[in-house]
Amino acid sequence: MDVGKEKICQQVDVFAAEIYRVAEQIGRNPELGHQEHRAVEILTGMLQARGFKITRGIGDLPTAFKAEFSWGQPGPRVALLAEYDALPGVGHGCGHNLIGAASVGAAIALAQVEKLAGTVVVMGTPAEETSGGKVTLADQGYFTDFDAALMFHPGSQNVTEITSLALDALEFVFIGKSAHAASAAHCGINALDAMLNFFVSLNTLKQQMGEEAHINGIITEGGVTPNIIPDRAVARLYLRSARRKELDELRERVTSCAQGAAALIGAQVTWRKFELSYDEMCSNRAMALSFNKNLRLLGVGGIVPAQNSLGSVDMGNVSRVVPAIHPYLILGDGTAVPHTREFAEVSLSEEGGKLAVLAAKALALTVFDILKDSILLQKIKHEFNRN
Repeated sequence: MDVGKEKICQQVDVFAAEIYRVAEQIGRNPELGHQEHRAVEILTGMLQARGFKITRGIGDLPTAFKAEFSWGQPGPRVALLAEYDALPGVGHGCGHNLIGAASVGAAIALAQVEKLAGTVVVMGTPAEETSGGKVTLADQGYFTDFDAALMFHPGSQNVTEITSLALDALEFVFIGKSAHAASAAHCGINALDAMLNFFVSLNTLKQQMGEEAHINGIITEGGVTPNIIPDRAVARLYLRSARRKELDELRERVTSCAQGAAALIGAQVTWRKFELSYDEMCSNRAMALSFNKNLRLLGVGGIVPAQNSLGSVDMGNVSRVVPAIHPYLILGDGTAVPHTREFAEVSLSEEGGKLAVLAAKALALTVFDILKDSILLQKIKHEFNRN
């Protein structure tokens, strides 16, 4: 390990206790998406104390922020993304308390290094679990002036290059006509029947889809009492596919199923997106390789090849406008299942704190490579433009 990287690791160690504390404070005070006010105060306070210029409420999102540090010399602009929202009823069952602490820890360690050229920016991105703050920020152009963007995520294995599925969240509302269910059923139009027809047609459609496409849905409204023909039925679906183009085609087929189900009994149907859409994650291989090498420098083994995730992340939208990576690192022994209280408990343990510190080092070393190695930056940009 060269002298510059040794100094960065030493600086992360200097801030290790603070990284632990921040991860624990956010973890023990979980806040839902767009309500993460305490987490933002903790993270921005840590950054402001080390000379970062803070801008809060970016993108008209009250709990989004930008924290910028420049060495005063022109060079690459690199974004470290922080997440900090929790899950309802679970807390930090996805380890976002560790993500925020690691990105901030990496940034303040880098800020202590002299004679670098460029700018490092921590982007505080709220509500990953629900409405995807990164989607809003990407749509509003907040990532277009960066040369690279990166973050880490706790998980069950060490993998530096991942893909994810594109996601659309759709709500369907079927409207019929109410009537007495026993004496005048023939006078009504049963919206619930239309909904059930819709789900039957979706089950048929699933048999025609590829393995990388998924339809998951629930009925949220289906009537108020058995004695009244339901005049309104509502369902919410998640549609996923490996690529945005294929997902757009799947969405057209699903909406056609809904229209056919409604027409069969004379009901009406409308649909809308009830959450923002996520694009698939396009990991930048050149940057992922740098992160991989830095993990090995830190003594991390058991790094698995590129993986196809069956989940969806709003980092995918960022990866469409700037070269990006979203690696996973093992939390604890890797057996805790994400989105559970058990995962949240491990994220609050000593193992969770150690992972945040390790991730801070790996992130900081990779940013250091991007700032110092012009050939690497050219490879990153060439790959992104080619894809």
